[in-house]
Amino acid sequence: MAKKLITEQTINDAHQKGCRVLYVDKGDIVTPAARDRAVLLRIELSTGKPPEKKTDSTNRPVKEKGGIVVIGSDHGGFAMKNELSQHIKELGYEVLDVGTYSEESCDYPDFAYAVAYSVARGEAWRGVMIDGAGIGSSMAANKVPGIRAACCYNEFSARNSREHNDANVLTLGSRGVGIEIAKGIVSIFLNTWFSGGRHKKRIDKVMDIEKRFVK
Repeated sequence: MAKKLITEQTINDAHQKGCRVLYVDKGDIVTPAARDRAVLLRIELSTGKPPEKKTDSTNRPVKEKGGIVVIGSDHGGFAMKNELSQHIKELGYEVLDVGTYSEESCDYPDFAYAVAYSVARGEAWRGVMIDGAGIGSSMAANKVPGIRAACCYNEFSARNSREHNDANVLTLGSRGVGIEIAKGIVSIFLNTWFSGGRHKKRIDKVMDIEKRFVK
């Protein structure tokens, strides 16, 4: 059977027809632009019959849209947080804003903890935290049991963090990425599903490390 080339135009055509799942053969060639476009238009690329319920690495069902995304920032990420909050709503999710609520100087660990805590408790489906570089917030969030926070700086790292690592909190650096790049990162982070398979075994090993130190 001849291979098909799935391009950005293929995705656009499917979107015009109201398609939410596009079935492709395993041998088909899907261009990177087509994958990015599918994510932005919320079209799933599937090589088989999609499951009735999508699950994360802990086999908990996840919502495709309408779930709650908790967002937080320190003073350096305040402006970006406001813009990303609106972007997340436009993607079809509810937003829980845990602060900060001004550009007055504050400490990022407080808000990274608030974001991580909401996700760990099940009050939010995913979390987004913004500070100057994103690194410190990732460190703080990962101290909360059950959290897998990823500091992402481009769309590749965002997709990898979800497909391979089942990250549930995204951290961003407002001084390292512009707002349009940040929007693309957030879109991919929220709309990319965990691949499972061999990656599930590796995530289990990551979480086992945490268990060794949780008393």
